[in-house]
Amino acid sequence: MKLSVVIVNYNVAYFLEQALTSVYKALRNVDGEVFVVDNNSADNSLAMLEAKFPQVHLIANKENVGFAKANNQAIREAQGEYVLLLNPDTVVEEDTFEKCIRFMDETPDAGGLGVKMVNGKGEFLPESKRGIPFPAVAFYKLFGLSKMFPNSRKFGAYHLTYLDNDQIHSVEVLSGAFMMLRKSVLDQIGLLDEDYFMYGEDIDLSYRILKGGYKNYYFPETRIIHYKGESTKTGSLNYVHIFYKAMQIFARKHFSQKNAKLFNGLIDVAIWFRASLAALKRIFSYLLLPIVDFVLIYAGVFALSRYWDLNILAARNSLFPKYYYYLIIPIYIVVWLVSIACCKGYRKPVRLANVNKGVFIGTVCILLVYALLPETLRFSRAVVLLGTMWTLIAVNLIRYVVGKLHIKGNDFDRKEGRRIAVVGALDEAERVLALVQMMENKCEMASIITIEPQDQEKPVVIGHLDHIQDLIPLYHLNEVIFCARDLSSESIIDWMGRLRSLQVEFKIAPEDSSAVIGSNSIFSSEDIYTVPVHSLVQKENLRRKRAFDIASALVLLLMLPVDIWFVQDKGGFVRNIFKVLGGKMSWVSCHAIDESESGFLRPGVLSPADAFRGHDFSGEMLALADNLYKRDYKVKVDAMTMAKGFRNLGRESIDK
Repeated sequence: MKLSVVIVNYNVAYFLEQALTSVYKALRNVDGEVFVVDNNSADNSLAMLEAKFPQVHLIANKENVGFAKANNQAIREAQGEYVLLLNPDTVVEEDTFEKCIRFMDETPDAGGLGVKMVNGKGEFLPESKRGIPFPAVAFYKLFGLSKMFPNSRKFGAYHLTYLDNDQIHSVEVLSGAFMMLRKSVLDQIGLLDEDYFMYGEDIDLSYRILKGGYKNYYFPETRIIHYKGESTKTGSLNYVHIFYKAMQIFARKHFSQKNAKLFNGLIDVAIWFRASLAALKRIFSYLLLPIVDFVLIYAGVFALSRYWDLNILAARNSLFPKYYYYLIIPIYIVVWLVSIACCKGYRKPVRLANVNKGVFIGTVCILLVYALLPETLRFSRAVVLLGTMWTLIAVNLIRYVVGKLHIKGNDFDRKEGRRIAVVGALDEAERVLALVQMMENKCEMASIITIEPQDQEKPVVIGHLDHIQDLIPLYHLNEVIFCARDLSSESIIDWMGRLRSLQVEFKIAPEDSSAVIGSNSIFSSEDIYTVPVHSLVQKENLRRKRAFDIASALVLLLMLPVDIWFVQDKGGFVRNIFKVLGGKMSWVSCHAIDESESGFLRPGVLSPADAFRGHDFSGEMLALADNLYKRDYKVKVDAMTMAKGFRNLGRESIDK
C-alpha cells in the first residue's frame, strides 16, 4: 500500500465530511487507506462517518487523548509506505496525493513533506514553511521583528519569509495540518511525542527527522485549503499560553540546559508581554473614541460658551465664572458620553441611532438637574441646547470620518443583507440555494452563476462563471458559494485567489451535505448556516405557538365571509379553524412528527417547507426544514408560512 491518511477529529463533523470527500477524490489513482481517530466528539461525527464513509478505518476514543496520541494510534495500524497527517479542517486538490508521492519517490532523502496552504479566503498561510524556534528565532518572532523585516534571513527565520512561496525548498519545520511522512523514517526516529497534548508535536517531529539525517521539503506544486483554528482562536491569550508551553517542552527536550533556561525565560516574558499588549490594546480601543469625542465636543462647547460669554452675557454685565470652563463644561460632556455608552453607542459596529439617542437622553438629564439647581448655578440653558446641537454634529462627524477610513470594527452597522451567488451546475446550485434560503438569515439577493451553457433563461441565473469577476461588482455580491460536486478543489482554490481582491466571502457546499462551510466557520455557527437554539420544546415557545394558533384562528373565523374565497378547500378550511381552536391541530407544524414529539407537537395544516412556494423539496430537505423549525422556533415563521401557503389552509394535516 502506498499511502495511509490519518485524520484526528474532535467535534468538527461538517469539516470532517468535506475533508474526507476531497481525500477520497484524491485517492482515486492511489493505493491508500484512511484512518479517522475520533477524540470522543459530542457532535454527530460518528453517525456521519457511519452513514457516508463506512470504508474509513475508525478509532473511536472514549476520551480526548490529544493530537499526538490519537495520531500514533492510527500510525501503528497504518500499512502505507507513506503516512499523511491531515487536519479535518482542510480540503486537498484532486491530484495532491499523486504529486506528493511522486516527489517523495524521486527524493530519497525526503523524510517529510508539506504543501502550500491557503486559508478560507484564498490567502497564503505562512506556517506552510517554518524554521526551528531556536531562542534567537523565537525572540524575533515574539517581539515582532520577523514582521518588520520579512526578507531578512536573520529576522525572517521563523516563517522563512525570505524564501519564495512558489518554489520547492528544503525547510526545517512542517505543519501538522498536512504532514506527509515516510513510514520507514517514523520507524527509525519514533512516532509523535505524547508529552504534547496540542501544538508543538509537528515541530518536535520535524526536528527529529532532521536529526535522523533526512530533510523536510516545502512542496508548493499542489495546494490545500486550511481553514485554520479548529480548536483555539489563535489571537486569544489561551492559545498563546498553550502554544508557548508546548515550546517549553520542546526546549527542555532538544536544547542544552543553558539554552533551555534562556528559551523558557524568554517564553515567560513573551506570554506576559503579549498579555499586557493585548490588555493595553483592548483598553486603547475602548477609550480612543470616547476621548476623541470628549476633545472635539469640549472644543466646540468651549467656543460657544466664550462667544455667549463675551457677546451676550457681557452686555448684561454678567460673565461665566472661571470654573465653568474647566469644571461645568466637562461635567456636561461626561453626562453626554455616559449616556451614549448606556445607549450602546460605543458598541461596534457603529449605530448612529444609539449614539444620537444617548445625546438626547444626556441633554434631558442635564436640563432636569439644571432646573433643580439654585439660581447661582444656573449658568445658561441656551448654551446647553447649543452644546447639544454641537455634540450631535461632532459625534456624527467623527463616526462618519472613522467609517470612511474603514478602521477595523468601526464601520457603520448598515444591516447589509447577504448578496449571494452559488457557483455550480444548475441542479446542484438550486439545491444549495434552497438550503441557504431556508435558513434564518434571509438573503437580500440569492442568485446562481452557472458553469454550463443555458438553453433557457432563468431569472435566478445571473451569468456564467467565466464572467464572475464582472458579476460580483455588478450585482454587489458579498458572498460566493462554490458547489464542490461541480468544481474541483483545484479550480475552487484558483478562483479564490483570483477573486480575493474583490473582498467577498468564500464558502464551499459539499456534495450531498446540508452544510455550507466557510472561513472560521468552526467558531461561528452563522457561517455554516446553522442557527441558535431557541427550541420549540421550551414551554415559553409552546405557549407562544398555541396563543398564535388561537388568535389567528379567531381572526380567520371573524373574517370567514372574505377569507374563505382565497382557500381551495373551503369546507376543510372551516373544519381546520375549529380543530385548531380545539387544540387538535396547529396551523404550522413539522412535516413528520415521531412518537417522542407527539406530546408537544400537534399535526399541522402546513409545514415549514410551505413557506417556499414553487420548490419541490427532497425528503432530506424536508427533514432539514423540520429540524431548523424545531431548533429555532419563532412566531413570525408561522405567520410567514400561513401567508405564503394561505390557499392550502383547507387541506388535511400534513402527517397523513
